Amino acid sequence: MDDIFLQQLINGLTLGAVYGLIAIGYTMVYGIIGMINFAHGEVYMISAYLAAIFLALLAFFGVENFPLLILGTLVFTIFVTGMYGWVIERIAYKPLRNSTRLAPLISAIGMSLILQNYVQLSQGARQQGVPTLLDGAFKLHIGDGFVQLSYTKVFILVAAFVGMAVLTYVIQYTKLGRMCRATQQDRKMASILGINTDRVISYVFVIGASMAALAGVLITMNYGTFDFTAGFVIGIKAFTAAVLGGIGSLPGAMLGGILLGVAEAQFSSLVNTDYKDVFSFALLVSILIFRPQGLLGRPLIAKV
Repeated sequence: MDDIFLQQLINGLTLGAVYGLIAIGYTMVYGIIGMINFAHGEVYMISAYLAAIFLALLAFFGVENFPLLILGTLVFTIFVTGMYGWVIERIAYKPLRNSTRLAPLISAIGMSLILQNYVQLSQGARQQGVPTLLDGAFKLHIGDGFVQLSYTKVFILVAAFVGMAVLTYVIQYTKLGRMCRATQQDRKMASILGINTDRVISYVFVIGASMAALAGVLITMNYGTFDFTAGFVIGIKAFTAAVLGGIGSLPGAMLGGILLGVAEAQFSSLVNTDYKDVFSFALLVSILIFRPQGLLGRPLIAKV
């Protein structure tokens, strides 16, 4: 029983780290403009297709070295997905900057449907897949059983936390990070002080899309299969992770992702895999009812 618990803990940590990366996109956009980008799940889905396309291109040219494969795929996928994030902000959000709060929400949902159908028409409705890039695993024997930690899961955990560390450094210690924090605290005052807030908002969408791209590459490596609907469920779960940790908080996004991933993995093991999505959404409803500000979030205080 101990080996099953530990194995599911490892699986949950891996999945939760990826949830956290995607949740960062939700929490950054919400922190800057106070809106939820419901097209963010589709941005993740597009990154999975981009990763598969670039891997196929490298394979066509005979590239088999893992570091070259993964580094090239990450650079290409993050760059192109970041451009998708920039375009989404320009089309679905910027024209509605001064409109009612409901208009950007509807626009984001429309963009989500557009991206889904765009990928379905361009790539087909069939499930796609990529081969395993990193074989092998560490094995730890516990009593009569053992726990297996694949090299792929190790890479996912390391890459996820390195990505989070780099983003934290950018936000805390760079000029771009200071502009983002100033825009989040008071957009009007930041604009008066000379910060181009429209450009900062675009940068935030690009950063969020880049984190989703990193998650897309990592999940594609781990599971190997995806389709044009892959962004919906994982997008909602990442949103759950953002709310759980405290939407608007970067550490909260990663914490919420890890907690959700571990809870979902243990639920699958102890109860039923078929209902793990129901469990995640029930958790979201519970959070919104009993602690809407999340674990690390702060209650919203109205200024008068």
